[in-house]
Amino acid sequence: MSDRCPHQGGPLSKGLLTGFVSSAEPGEYCYSRKGEVIRCPWHSWEYDIRTGKSWCDPRRVQVRRFDVSVEAGARLVEGPYVAETFAVSIEDEYLVVTM
Repeated sequence: MSDRCPHQGGPLSKGLLTGFVSSAEPGEYCYSRKGEVIRCPWHSWEYDIRTGKSWCDPRRVQVRRFDVSVEAGARLVEGPYVAETFAVSIEDEYLVVTM
């Protein structure tokens, strides 16, 4: 997804990655979807990191999304373009890119 908040262009990469809090009644809280909501550091607007949609107005406000895929290295270098590659590993629940 884009690094720009659609509200006023805040840097989402500097925002807090959090979850969703819901409540069926006063005093009862449920925290779900841990790590799936990004909060803009400027004005705290929140977006679903899977869809880019805003929590306050999902039909009208959303962060621009980009499709991503993983290809074998040989496929990336075919043709007129040469892709820059980086070493990648998985550590616990993290994907680590060594630059």
